[in-house]
Amino acid sequence: MTQLKSTVDTASAEYQANADAMLAKLEEIDAEHAKAIAGGGAKYVDRHRKRGKLLARERIELLIDEDSPFLELSPLAAWGTDYAVGGSVITGIGVVEGVECMIIASDPTVRGGAMNPYGLKKGFRAADIARENRLPAINLVESGGADLPAQKDIFIPGGKVFRDLTRSSAARVPTIALVFGSSTAGGAYLPGMSDYVVMVAERAKVFLGGPPLVKMATGEESDDESLGGAEMHARTSGLADYLAVDEADAIRLGRQIVKRLNWRKYGPAPKAEYAEPHLPAEDLLGIVPTDLKVPFDPREVIARIVDNSDFDEFKPLYGNSLVTGWADVHGYPIGILANARGVLFSEESQKATQFIQLANQSDTPLLFLHNTTGYMVGKQYEQGGIIKHGAMMINAVSNSTVPHISVLIGASYG
Repeated sequence: MTQLKSTVDTASAEYQANADAMLAKLEEIDAEHAKAIAGGGAKYVDRHRKRGKLLARERIELLIDEDSPFLELSPLAAWGTDYAVGGSVITGIGVVEGVECMIIASDPTVRGGAMNPYGLKKGFRAADIARENRLPAINLVESGGADLPAQKDIFIPGGKVFRDLTRSSAARVPTIALVFGSSTAGGAYLPGMSDYVVMVAERAKVFLGGPPLVKMATGEESDDESLGGAEMHARTSGLADYLAVDEADAIRLGRQIVKRLNWRKYGPAPKAEYAEPHLPAEDLLGIVPTDLKVPFDPREVIARIVDNSDFDEFKPLYGNSLVTGWADVHGYPIGILANARGVLFSEESQKATQFIQLANQSDTPLLFLHNTTGYMVGKQYEQGGIIKHGAMMINAVSNSTVPHISVLIGASYG
């Protein structure tokens, strides 16, 4: 492979202006992310702790392997809406007993963990990623069900939660539910449709209808424990596969379940040894212009994210508005498609189509670095078949079965 060189002048006024603008944006993102980490706020966090319960993020920290990373997904869901940033649920990929797992955790400090439209979409996204990448899914459950004021936006699409669970199980991707508190009404089907269920004694409550509803509907007197307590489900209904004495025990049992899955990853393992990028990642702060209309060379980005800054470019003399080629990231082989000049022509479409097909032949994941304003328009290009060539690219992307990662480094519209 060819080791990429850089022509970026990190001392230039243009670079410094770009870096300053990027740092300002990162500060804004950090501030919004802090809101998600704060959950429902100090009042509800304190109330939760006084009940002797762990916070959702503390449960995740205990679940994943010590000193292992947690890749949080969609942390800013519901940003700019009336709902709490984060959407009342935390999702991400963590390593449990050496196995990469998708973790979906209710945040009971945000309206009792009740599901709102944005948390629902966030959960859908996590479930799709888990199924497509064969990641065992672990649900940390403590939710009051649907956020009733938003029920018109939840009840119909919410059925996809159950479809996702059954599809994952049918695809032999395990689903695990650790129930720390309430999981009632329609939410009761989440543990009900999971492959493995752990419930915390005297804490977990799983039923379709609570005591007031049962009293009103049938006249029967009952209580939470007899209707849906953990002990009852472990000894009588059989819904609970494991009865945990407390939250720490439930997490221990969850880790034990993952350990006993005898899980095998598909695809090749990464190289045993790999080199960090030859050029510093910190330079990325000033490489991308603040003005989306100003072009820049995506090789400057590639050189700072791939192993040893090595990049084997494919078709370097054809379709110059799109850079394609092969590289490694953390020892894993990948194919890269990066927009260079914004607009796509017929040549770039054909180049991308061929490259995507080649990646699928060799089971190589694809990284898309977006910076495009769409396809070129005009009589010359219409007559040259740009619709046909664009359709070929769309077809190739749609039928690609290797993992795709998209990073928006500029524009992505048109």
